Amino acid sequence: MVDHALVAEIEGLGTRLAEAKASINRRFIGQDKVVELVLSSLLCGGHALLVGLPGLGKTRLVDTLGTVMGLKANRIQFTPDLMPADILGSEVLETATDGSRAFRFLEGPVFCQLLLADEINRASPRTQSALLQAMQEKEVTIAGQHRPLGRPFHVLATQNPIEQEGTYPLPEAQLDRFLVQVDVDYPTRAVERDILIATTGAEEAASTQVFDASELIAAQSAIRRMPVGDKVVEAILDLVRACRPGEAEGRDLADILAWGPGPRAAQALMLTVRARALLQGRLVPSVEDVAALAQATLTHRMALSFAARARGESLAGVISRVSTRVLGLEAAA
Repeated sequence: MVDHALVAEIEGLGTRLAEAKASINRRFIGQDKVVELVLSSLLCGGHALLVGLPGLGKTRLVDTLGTVMGLKANRIQFTPDLMPADILGSEVLETATDGSRAFRFLEGPVFCQLLLADEINRASPRTQSALLQAMQEKEVTIAGQHRPLGRPFHVLATQNPIEQEGTYPLPEAQLDRFLVQVDVDYPTRAVERDILIATTGAEEAASTQVFDASELIAAQSAIRRMPVGDKVVEAILDLVRACRPGEAEGRDLADILAWGPGPRAAQALMLTVRARALLQGRLVPSVEDVAALAQATLTHRMALSFAARARGESLAGVISRVSTRVLGLEAAA
């Protein structure tokens, strides 16, 4: 039975999202796939890891998203000397005019709705771990007291894939909490020409607000009520299980992968296929959506074995081969 109210809600949301994409593209030019993946992450209530070289607009994209989605945004520049209190906040002892003293909590930058964790792999593991509870539970515990974060709460982290000196690789538990990994590549020549013209003149185009926090929360609820066909559900399970070297479906990868994706990968695909369908004006996701999102949802949840790295294997190549074998479709690069 067709839920006409849900159909109308999703169609209206699709129109608003088209406006949001157009507003974002006025400042972040020509990277449609990147915009779609990051918007999908927000629509699913998740976090995104943006991987790319400096100067490709990652910080600009996050700043623009805060404006367009109407979210309170904060930025943290991660450095080796950054401490957990610099992220979470701390208690200070204050003396009142009557001489009495009491502790007062000063909120850190994590108390926002959209947090840009710039160059997240430059901070020490101790500092990186300060985000684990925030990303999973949407709250932090300080001095034994639970403090809720903003609603909604999203972390968009950036990372340079080339520079390794002075960096600390993100632990697997934290990587798994990113809904998607978004690879930001160099623009094409035509796009780079548009960027030059748009950003070096006397004035730059400005983005405008399209959503607010309450509307984004409502959109996240609508996404979870979108129907997903059994064929798509089975495709998600087939793909994820075929990428696990310990499962019967992935036994041919035993000498290629050290480990494969867990249940969070299947959950990420189940949510993001809905968001992708909606962003493309469709009411129901397809198997093609599963293949298109395989790289973004699986790459950071898998690791090559030492022997595979020595042979020059890549996770992108492994995921593409598995997608072709299991789904009959090649994973989008």
